[in-house]
Amino acid sequence: MTTRDSADHYGTVTRLLHWAMAVLLLWQIGGMVLKQILGRVPLMAFWVGTHASIGLLLLVLLLIRASWAFRQRRARPPYQRGLIGALAKAGHVALYTLMLVVPALAVLRAFGNGKPVQFFGMRLREATGEEIAWMVAPANMLHGTLAWGLAALILGHVAMALVHRFWWRDGMMARMIGRTV
Repeated sequence: MTTRDSADHYGTVTRLLHWAMAVLLLWQIGGMVLKQILGRVPLMAFWVGTHASIGLLLLVLLLIRASWAFRQRRARPPYQRGLIGALAKAGHVALYTLMLVVPALAVLRAFGNGKPVQFFGMRLREATGEEIAWMVAPANMLHGTLAWGLAALILGHVAMALVHRFWWRDGMMARMIGRTV
């Protein structure tokens, strides 16, 4: 398997970025689901305490992934023709859009809420004590709702991968797994 994408499969760089983001998104969404179920228990304090840092990491990985996808755009496996392909493309555009917007809103809020800004234990800015409403309001209004929308899209993405594998049996999953399934 090569590092670059081809018409038949995704290369190791694309696959590594895809699966790394999948694990981190599972961590993020799983933590929020457990927080809703368990409430504020010690385990959740740790898990939620990683949320901002992992979100920033996801944003950085997405920018790398989008840049890589753009560079590989002519070599990547094509979408199917017709309605199924158009829906798959629209779904991927929606996934990428929300994977960008959700953490970007949170970063905007972090810099506008007047609290210290800290990621991975590194303080980037001390508390100002002043909230900047135009930076905080969009995230307060949209971050959580869009994140649950992203979770729903991810579930749809996984469901369609399973349809490709077990119902249509068209070898589509082998492109991202990197071996024959």
